[in-house]
Amino acid sequence: MPSAPLFSIITVTYNAGQTVGRTLDSVAAQTCPLYEHIVIDGKSTDNTMEIVAEAAAGERRRTLSEPDLGLYDAMNKGLGMARGDYLIFLNAGDKFHSPQTLSLLADIIMCNDYPGLVYGQTDLVDDEGRYVGSRHLTAPEELKYEDFARGMLVCHQAFVVLRRLTPLYDMKYRFSADYDWCIRCLQHSKRNIYAKATLIDYLSEGMTTANRRKSLVERFKIMSFYYGFWPTLMRHGGFVFRALGRKLKNHKK
Repeated sequence: MPSAPLFSIITVTYNAGQTVGRTLDSVAAQTCPLYEHIVIDGKSTDNTMEIVAEAAAGERRRTLSEPDLGLYDAMNKGLGMARGDYLIFLNAGDKFHSPQTLSLLADIIMCNDYPGLVYGQTDLVDDEGRYVGSRHLTAPEELKYEDFARGMLVCHQAFVVLRRLTPLYDMKYRFSADYDWCIRCLQHSKRNIYAKATLIDYLSEGMTTANRRKSLVERFKIMSFYYGFWPTLMRHGGFVFRALGRKLKNHKK
């Protein structure tokens, strides 16, 4: 059996003093010690870096705090610092679903001879870390490059990629470069393994949520580039009907 992988966990922060603590605690609580934790901070003006400095597992953590050009610039810095076999982006407020999450991922990777991608499900949590629901898009049991034509079926944080396959984030996208990045990773991954578990508790009010309309415009452009304009336009008609259906369902509750 192959040796156990090293995980590079990358956390991007900016004035995240209220939420970064639970992310740091979640990483430190992992039963699998084979990880490095890279914190990329955008020169926070609050107590974010003080919390990071005082958190447990400091011997596995490397930090960089300096001005950046935004979220995806910071993520690219993290990619440049990473030394692990697999990458996991776990931003401030996000956490691993269980202390055994990395152990589960390591077992899957070794049993499947280092696949290009391991992925799983995601739960949504609020600012206090409390469960608020599942993503409206469910990660499928089989995943191919073509499947992302239907949207971001797998949450970025639950998308664990072999580092040598990963490109840099395209900085021309301000709100949806993660979607473009995942598609390009899928283009290069020959085997994608479903973890059959919830991997991540994701803070639902992120930058993309706060800029919903701009993000959707970018995603349409990305879909059109990879999957064609007219097929993308036709699929968006279906997206609209599904969104209306969800609103009606929630209204009746």
